[in-house]
Amino acid sequence: MPFFIDCIGAIDGTHILAMVPDREVSSFRNRHGMQSQNILVACNFDLQFIYVLSGWESSTHDSKLLNDALSRRNDLHVPQGKYFLADCGFANRRQFLAPLRGVRYHLKDFGGQGRYPRNASELFNLRHASLRNVIERIFGVFKFRFTIFKTAPPFPFQTQAELVLACTGLHNFLRKECHSDEFLVEYEGDQDLPPLDTEEENLEWLSQNQLQQKLMHGK
Repeated sequence: MPFFIDCIGAIDGTHILAMVPDREVSSFRNRHGMQSQNILVACNFDLQFIYVLSGWESSTHDSKLLNDALSRRNDLHVPQGKYFLADCGFANRRQFLAPLRGVRYHLKDFGGQGRYPRNASELFNLRHASLRNVIERIFGVFKFRFTIFKTAPPFPFQTQAELVLACTGLHNFLRKECHSDEFLVEYEGDQDLPPLDTEEENLEWLSQNQLQQKLMHGK
């Protein structure tokens, strides 16, 4: 309050390791040199998935995924007068609110003595980052819960994309029906897990996938 009264959640993209035919490797190669699919997600503040778009190449920019999600028949629907929080990778739109550019944003930028917000713009970005952190939390919980995604699932790519959708649906079911979500408790209490930065894939997961790829190709 009063900045985010009508906010209903956050959107962002994340990468899930993928196994693709050799002819498509270049399109699915991420900046770590591994193959992955880019997933666009919208979630609410109860750590539930609202919308998931899977199957895009890792080289695809998040803004293109969003345009695709908004143009589909089963599109990402945003109720009138409501909006999602987004990071700087997305442009400001009526239904999506990005942080102020050129102003401190990440939570770690405000950590420590004497690093509190110095003006209204920094306070806005701090509150924005605190709320948008829910998307990073849900990515972390999801990958912690479904360990199949620590490596590229050994299925046809279409099945890999559909597996993401199935697991997000299962995650939502567990969030709604389980009074005590043990995975959520264990995840949030485990200090040895990688930081929840959606800009950085977990390098351990990447190295495991690299080994899997070598074994499959006999190298």
